Amino acid sequence: MTEQTSDRTALFSRPLPILIFIVLAVVIDQIVKIVVDHTLPLQQAVHVIPMLALYRTYNLGVAFSMLEGMDGWFIVGMRLIIVAFVIWLWRRTGKQRTFAHLGYALIISGALGNLIDRFLYGHVIDYILFYTETWSFAVFNLADSFITIGAGCVILDELIQPKNADR
Repeated sequence: MTEQTSDRTALFSRPLPILIFIVLAVVIDQIVKIVVDHTLPLQQAVHVIPMLALYRTYNLGVAFSMLEGMDGWFIVGMRLIIVAFVIWLWRRTGKQRTFAHLGYALIISGALGNLIDRFLYGHVIDYILFYTETWSFAVFNLADSFITIGAGCVILDELIQPKNADR
């Protein structure tokens, strides 16, 4: 890596681009959930391709139905703490770390998308189901995908970032 490319500022290290990205991602997530809630039958699989179905269900927990038995306000508080922590990480991360900043933007977008569901409906609308004849994955949504891909981006950034780089 040349000195010139290592000093380049990542797009999402700046406040305005990350804010625009987060707002757009949350709006897309909410539009998809509204369409799903108004068009898909509740808890009936609509097969798209082998191993993929649309399956509207309501999640009272967090991503992938974890912590489903916990109090709703505990989950809201936990999501707010996670968003605050990720914003803190975003501010402390070197401005050249592209994948980390993209990851933070995705994590915040997903957490806010699911948080909005919790406030509006008291649950999160999930609708993507991967399955086989003998196995199925937890039903999830676009916001959960944002969180998962975002975490992957942060991990990837840690793996590819030179060890002596400014953190």
